Amino acid sequence: FLIFLLLGRFFLKCFSPNFYVNSIYEIDLNSLKALGIKLLILDLDNTLVECNKCYVAPKLVPWLNKIYNLGFKLIIVSNNTKERVATFAKKLGLPFVHTALKPLSFGFKKAMATAKVSKKETAVIGDQLLTDVFGGNMLGLYTILVKPLSLKGESFFTSINRKIERVLLFLLTKRGYFNAAKRNL
Repeated sequence: FLIFLLLGRFFLKCFSPNFYVNSIYEIDLNSLKALGIKLLILDLDNTLVECNKCYVAPKLVPWLNKIYNLGFKLIIVSNNTKERVATFAKKLGLPFVHTALKPLSFGFKKAMATAKVSKKETAVIGDQLLTDVFGGNMLGLYTILVKPLSLKGESFFTSINRKIERVLLFLLTKRGYFNAAKRNL
């Protein structure tokens, strides 16, 4: 029973973000800077833009400029195709990693190598526990979960992930991990 309890806590901790916000615009960038974060790895779909949309929200460009002015490096890391990610990234002049295979470490490591930063200097910002948060946590990165911009138009696999996430969010909240994440930054 004790082994199950310890493994259960470890399992839940793997999916627990360091911080949770309703949108990217609520992230306290000065606090991230104080933590020594230099690179922000940004998910694309439902984090920066609604799934399958290519418009740039009017608030996004000033937010990105604020990030640059604070000295952060930015890289989009997405599981989506090269065409999809490049179309959006080029509009903003951002480097990107496509077909990242999150939660596997490949895309995160490629972004850190490109930016020449360490794990402790990197934060992952995304809308999915099973890809962004879990993948970042497994590498020891700082993870920030944002509420998805929209659930419309998501892929079949993402919709399955969302069902699993609901269970995980319930368990994380019940055990106090998720409530603590909001206060952690």
